[in-house]
Amino acid sequence: MTVADTLADLDRSAKPREVGITSVIDTGLGVRFIEDHLAGCADYVDLVKLGFGTGILTSNLADKLSMYRGFGIDLCFGGTLFEYFFLRDELDVYKRLLDEFGVSTVEISDGTVDIPADRKLALIAEFAADFLVLSEVGSKDASVVVAPAKWVRSIRDELDAGARRVILEGRESGTAGMYRTTGEMRTGLVEEVLDAGFDPRTLVFEAPQKDHQSYLIRLIGPEVNLANIGLVDILPCEALRRGLRSDTLLDVHASR
Repeated sequence: MTVADTLADLDRSAKPREVGITSVIDTGLGVRFIEDHLAGCADYVDLVKLGFGTGILTSNLADKLSMYRGFGIDLCFGGTLFEYFFLRDELDVYKRLLDEFGVSTVEISDGTVDIPADRKLALIAEFAADFLVLSEVGSKDASVVVAPAKWVRSIRDELDAGARRVILEGRESGTAGMYRTTGEMRTGLVEEVLDAGFDPRTLVFEAPQKDHQSYLIRLIGPEVNLANIGLVDILPCEALRRGLRSDTLLDVHASR
């Protein structure tokens, strides 16, 4: 059996994927570093989010976007940048930025800026007419605890408004949103969201830490949509998905 045969036997979808998506966070890394790293793992990356405000701070942004696209990877600016332009009442400027750089995926969030629910839904519908919208639910403030029923209601409303997928907030640290400040996952919240019966293709879980990824893979399966994966964690995360690490080996392969 060849390596290719072994990979085929591990039952993972190939790009372009609708499920089992891995979204990587770029926190301002250099193009050469990213390019060297992606040369060995680009097949496992579906989307890169230019985190924080790095999308407008990066001087060679066009080169970076071109490099990612050369690997068949889609791009979006993080939700915080959307909130920045919303706060300044400059969403028209934001749209021009998206058009200028050919970015067709938009993250719409209210994790920091208070956006009334009806206004957020209207913005999702507005942007969905021209962009693929990823909306995000949950607060970046670790002291804010949102009832699971409200998460479920927000997810349903935002999908109905036109979001292609809804991201469950976890921050790049895994200490807010669906996580406690200790990094422990709010398992009751996750299970209530799953019990609501959403199509798994529509949910994306921010899971920056190995323990977060392992838990979600064991609970939902290798084709769970994961986000905020670090660049150096692409292959380790894919190994978890395929049951090639002790954390998920038995869960993925016990029934084979």
